[in-house]
Amino acid sequence: MTHSHSLAPSRSKLIAMGLALTFSLGSVATFAADTWPIKEAGATAAGFTEEGIEALDAAMAKIVADQDVAGMVWLLARNGEVATFETAGLARVDDQAPMTLDSLFRIYSMTKPVTGVALMMLHEQGLWQFDDPVSKHVPELAGLRIMTRYDENGIKQLVSPSREPTMRELLNHSAGYGYGLSGDDPVNTAFRDLGVLASEDLDDLIAKVSEIPLLFEPGERWSYSIAVDIQGYIVQRLSGMRFGDYLEQNIFTPLAMGDTRFFVKAEDVNRFAEVHNWDSERNRLVQRPHRSDRPSYLDPERLESGGGGLVSSTHDYARFLQMLVNEGELDGERLLTPESIRIMRTNSLRDGLNLRGSLSRDDPRTGQQGQGFGVDFAVIIDPEKAGSRNSPGTYYWAGAAGTWFWVDPVEDMFWIGMIQAQGATRPGAANMRNVANDLIYDSLIEN
Repeated sequence: MTHSHSLAPSRSKLIAMGLALTFSLGSVATFAADTWPIKEAGATAAGFTEEGIEALDAAMAKIVADQDVAGMVWLLARNGEVATFETAGLARVDDQAPMTLDSLFRIYSMTKPVTGVALMMLHEQGLWQFDDPVSKHVPELAGLRIMTRYDENGIKQLVSPSREPTMRELLNHSAGYGYGLSGDDPVNTAFRDLGVLASEDLDDLIAKVSEIPLLFEPGERWSYSIAVDIQGYIVQRLSGMRFGDYLEQNIFTPLAMGDTRFFVKAEDVNRFAEVHNWDSERNRLVQRPHRSDRPSYLDPERLESGGGGLVSSTHDYARFLQMLVNEGELDGERLLTPESIRIMRTNSLRDGLNLRGSLSRDDPRTGQQGQGFGVDFAVIIDPEKAGSRNSPGTYYWAGAAGTWFWVDPVEDMFWIGMIQAQGATRPGAANMRNVANDLIYDSLIEN
């Protein structure tokens, strides 16, 4: 189902509990060629109750007013109509810059589904198959062994796997690679010590990964990993193009995603939201300093990380999600076949294998039960077991700075929440993901 280009004006809303806030309007934003979504069509047009969407907007604004986050942009769309597209709070507390509809965000791991789409485009060209060994496309990773035992004295035991990891396992994080984001085992420690995520480029990244053993026998576990950065390298290798150029020509330009790239252009720095955390001593949110161990987001030559490197806007990522809702097409531009999209959103983990640990750092209801993994998405298989209000088959992911989205294919609906928060949160902070989900599903008008 395609969207319409509704230009119904946004509006100021009286926020519940006596809090009056006026949301930023689309007039402050400059979207590529005035492409959808510019403004709201409204709750009723999108199939929600007016009262429900007003309550949703009020709840998100209160989360910002309570300093759970410095600022937020949120968007809910159903059947191609935008129920709400609003913003509240600050993009930067240091200079009191307001969060606007066209603010730019570090989307971190929300880069992963974009990389998955790129790889699936090459799959449709017959350039790789799901049962191919990863080493067929990345020979540098052939012959990696598994670390089966280690102790406090540094004694390690390595064995050869029964087979090479496959592309399917690379896509669903069951190939056995480490990541370095967590874990004190020698594999994840080596990722940190070698600076894999701080590599100069994808060739450098692959060279480092080739020196690190696997964590487990391919296909035997689910473990969040460097896999999607490897996928970006495969896109680069199979296409013969620099990874960022491939994304620009084959995804961002066709979808009019003019704000999405691996760096922030100099002229857009004023739109770039900063990351915040709660400071218990000052009893308020503070702006976090930029990392000194990675190239600046202003550097066009920084690592084109398929696992976590993109900067994007709510507008752009909403267009990407609507393409997925439409099963591969948007505004006459088809990126993938419906079959490819269905493959991406279908659990491909082996029978009996679920996700290990919590997927959502602030949501205790998510975890391994009732969930699987497809192509760079988590998939809700059994909402009751997963403790989710979403429909069966809903797929989702999130970023390290708190951005999150989900797509409900049963309802032709998606949600995206854009924040920039890492580290400590305000004691008693709301679980914004649960709050949003409950209000959204309570507001649905039955067809």
